Amino acid sequence: MLNSLRRQYAQLITSGGQLILLFAGFHLGTRDGWLWSLGGIAFISLFAWFSALHRYRIISGTPTSRIASAAQGYVELIGRARPHGDPILGKYSMLPCLWYRYKVERKNSKNEWSTESSGESEAPFCIDDGSGICVVDPRGAEILTQHKDTWQVADHRYTEWKLIQQDNLYALGEFRTLGGSSDPVTRNDLIKQVIAEWKMDNADLMRRFDLNGNGHLDIDEWMLARQAAKREADKRLTAARNEPDTHFLRQPQDSRLFLLSNLSPARLALRYAVWTWAHLTFFFSALAGIAWVLTSLPA
Repeated sequence: MLNSLRRQYAQLITSGGQLILLFAGFHLGTRDGWLWSLGGIAFISLFAWFSALHRYRIISGTPTSRIASAAQGYVELIGRARPHGDPILGKYSMLPCLWYRYKVERKNSKNEWSTESSGESEAPFCIDDGSGICVVDPRGAEILTQHKDTWQVADHRYTEWKLIQQDNLYALGEFRTLGGSSDPVTRNDLIKQVIAEWKMDNADLMRRFDLNGNGHLDIDEWMLARQAAKREADKRLTAARNEPDTHFLRQPQDSRLFLLSNLSPARLALRYAVWTWAHLTFFFSALAGIAWVLTSLPA
């Protein structure tokens, strides 16, 4: 069963808020009661329609990037999920996974379930598309997963949702590369850094470059020191450029959609396309209901 675990505005609102408003309309049974109820349904449906349409357009319109050649910024990645280090364990199932969310409910004397606690893991994991590996920080992500386990112990019910190793992972988020070829440091920056470091140990600086022993560096001696600093900076720059790149995917800073899922992009797009039309239908049905109330029920 598909479970939307975070920021599913449209689905959460329509599955709860609209139904409550509809029951409220039946319960009140008055003209004003129905107008308020149907007006609320129309407003929620319009908001949910925009949310679903926004997600559909992003999933359908964002091209898939390869990790090794992805541009810095907002990207879509598809690959295999794999651990970043050792896999973590589910909060209550104690089964290995890459990410989990849990909910603990307790049954009261009326046989009603109430939530006692809930939460989710924040440990990073990786996505591997064959061209490279990207570390994923799941904090702030909207996560859709098909892996759900529910079990009951006495009067407690436990539910866990998970992403597991080797899942086919679809990801939308902000892509950043650190180290190696992406290091912004320049040769001039490193020369200044080397000279600044040498100046902090003046005794060693004098020992190396004060050739005439007069206690300070003249112009020729400073030129000699600067040439040595250039050679040291070149060594450091070469070493920095040879460091492997580390790629990261995280929540976008501009609040754009951060989505992780073990569903294919085609299924995700279809899901949101269906919700888009459903919400639009709810909206116009609510408007039609308002028109009927205004013409049929007494003021």
